[in-house]
Amino acid sequence: MEYTISGKEGFKVIVFPSGEECLMNLDVNPDIIILDHLFTGKAKKMLNGMQTFSELRKINKALQIIILSEKPNQKIIKELYVNDATNYISKNNYFIDSLLETIDRISQN
Repeated sequence: MEYTISGKEGFKVIVFPSGEECLMNLDVNPDIIILDHLFTGKAKKMLNGMQTFSELRKINKALQIIILSEKPNQKIIKELYVNDATNYISKNNYFIDSLLETIDRISQN
């Protein structure tokens, strides 16, 4: 995913290994943040993707945040959209195409 997105002209990709590191580095002013909703760091007490999303929303409601998920869950999808997720993409064989389309759409606005 990092390789594919960074190959698009005009995009710089920064990967953070944890939600905490993402939150500590918001000064890089990201145009888009992509989170896996179940991601957890190596330490059990680290923030997961959903917790990171909630913290990001507390800091900046205007951030463009795309949530990725292995297994679609209608309750989680509804919660994300109620809390202003930019988009929710289910990881399947074609999710990279959906992700790139979403990034292009956001970039044009």
